[in-house]
Amino acid sequence: MAAESSVTNRAVAGGDTSELSSVYAEGLRAGLVGAATIAVWFLILDSVQGRPFFTPTVLGTALFRGAEGLTEPETLPTSFEMVVTFTWVHVLAFILIGMAAAYLISVAERDPSFGFGILLLFVVFEFGFVAVCMLFAEPVLEALTWTGVLVGNLLAAIAMTVVFWRRHPRLSIAP
Repeated sequence: MAAESSVTNRAVAGGDTSELSSVYAEGLRAGLVGAATIAVWFLILDSVQGRPFFTPTVLGTALFRGAEGLTEPETLPTSFEMVVTFTWVHVLAFILIGMAAAYLISVAERDPSFGFGILLLFVVFEFGFVAVCMLFAEPVLEALTWTGVLVGNLLAAIAMTVVFWRRHPRLSIAP
């Protein structure tokens, strides 16, 4: 069989598909860094309090068993199943957030006026997350401190920002 020489592959030639793949790969990397950062933060907090893996156990129980699973969170035993299951969901959520952020950053590179909107979206997202937690996740916040959750989210956001900043050092934001 002879190969047709006039056919070009846009992904190989550096077309839109290649650029989009690069954006999503960057988002995947940033999401994994963010998820690892917050996981390590809570592992440190839990270990200092003498209960390693308590946070993912509480969050997994709340997510998969509802509030009735957290009637007495201080007596909740560490569950390897809950830790692993919640960690998978947590990593997938961070990967999706990282990919969305990478796409928005690629848009802001083409049009700097979008950058300010992205920055506002981040601020609203962070405070909205804390507000939703305070309103709907009362049993979780009774077991975990809201300051620990907020600091963990900020550390993850900073870590993800570093990943993005290293690839886009000249990104400008115009209001």
